[in-house]
Amino acid sequence: MAFSEWLKKSLPTNSSSKSSQNHQFIQNDRELLSNEKVNFDNTRSGKAKNFPAFAFPPITPRQSLGTNETRFVQPLNLSVITEFFPPDYAATGQLIEELVKHLSQQGVNIEVFTGQPGYAFGTSNAPAVEQVGRVRIQRSRAAQLWSRRLRGKAINGVLFTLRAVLHLIRCCRRHDVFLLTSAPPFLPIIGYLAHLFFGLSYVCLIYDIYPDIAIALGVIPKNHWLGGFWQAVNRKIWQNARGIVVLSPAMKQRVVANCPEVADKVSVIHSWGDPDLIVPIVKKDNWFAKEHNLVNKFTVLYSGNMGRCHDMDTILEAAKHLQDEPIQFVCIGGGPKQQSFIQEVNRLGLENFLFLPYQDKQVLPYSLTACDLSLVSVEAGMESLVAPSKLYPALATGRPVAVVCSEYSYLRQLLKDAQCGASFENGDSYGLAEFIRLLNKDQELAEHMGVASRKYLQSHFTPEIIAKQYLRVLRQAAS
Repeated sequence: MAFSEWLKKSLPTNSSSKSSQNHQFIQNDRELLSNEKVNFDNTRSGKAKNFPAFAFPPITPRQSLGTNETRFVQPLNLSVITEFFPPDYAATGQLIEELVKHLSQQGVNIEVFTGQPGYAFGTSNAPAVEQVGRVRIQRSRAAQLWSRRLRGKAINGVLFTLRAVLHLIRCCRRHDVFLLTSAPPFLPIIGYLAHLFFGLSYVCLIYDIYPDIAIALGVIPKNHWLGGFWQAVNRKIWQNARGIVVLSPAMKQRVVANCPEVADKVSVIHSWGDPDLIVPIVKKDNWFAKEHNLVNKFTVLYSGNMGRCHDMDTILEAAKHLQDEPIQFVCIGGGPKQQSFIQEVNRLGLENFLFLPYQDKQVLPYSLTACDLSLVSVEAGMESLVAPSKLYPALATGRPVAVVCSEYSYLRQLLKDAQCGASFENGDSYGLAEFIRLLNKDQELAEHMGVASRKYLQSHFTPEIIAKQYLRVLRQAAS
């Protein structure tokens, strides 16, 4: 039997039209939510809170511009497929959680297909099925093999992708559009297959551009057949996608350079920070700063992944310049470079470093504000391949930001527009150290930059602003 025939036979045999199936899907959710209370609390906290059941609003009429005609807008049914989702508190998972939350508040019915926690987590098990308002979360039982190693992550990603294929076959008729993340990086291929066999619409959300990153890091040789094959597959995926979302202008340039014909469908939508969750807290009133003895020290914070694409060497060298001054460096998180970074700090005998693990989401408002300066770094040559999501919560804290990146990075212009900090070339540890000294001595300047950082975030990168941009892309893809 041909593969396409097998896929078609695997679909639910329902002769109803798509609109009838969508109506049944919404009706099922209404019945479920009218009989139960919804657990809005994060599963990793272990403390469930009951809220009144969510009631779906009726389909609302909207007035057409320039006419007296009233048209009815059908609720959008969206499927999000991503490997990481809370209680896995990797940055990807947290961003997707916040995105679906705000999309649901704008009337979108969402089903998230994800995996069990496997990267950064406090609990390794979460409910297989969970309903939160308009959002239904289904977690795969995919294995977690050697999740801290590159090879293990690749195997886990393949296993999750295979399970996602089966999920998509079962549910493809009840969604208007699919949003597929690049976590794992080859996941969007199932969107292409779904479009090829069933004509389904999908949008690609690209966090990191592969195989370009793997080639830049030397994981795949530059002229290896795998890289060429991967790029050819990417072109097919992008050409057939109804929309492509990237996180920075440089990433759009990279995608368009690899596949010029998709230029009109690529949207630059930045990551975000939540100013309602993360608010400025004075260190003397911050329990996290008190607990870790940071109140009376000028504190420089690096919070998040210490990955292969992040420049940790410049930060280390700056700390060496400042080792005899009352300045404390705090690194919160993990990643491939963490252990070697800690080993180098110990070898050099530096006593101005404090290393802490990833913090739960409910701790972030305190851990992120337990500092006087936030650090963001990107390795040279990676500016068009990745976009650091840690920048946006840092802006929300009302603290200055220092960025280590190449001269071609979009981060330089962003900080210049916001007037909330300074950027430094990779390797300019002396310039970074001098900036830290300046802020330590000039508290008024530090406060001015901190106010500017939060104001810029509130004007450009709140979840509400960004969710509306996503909604426009998704509605256009579904139309």
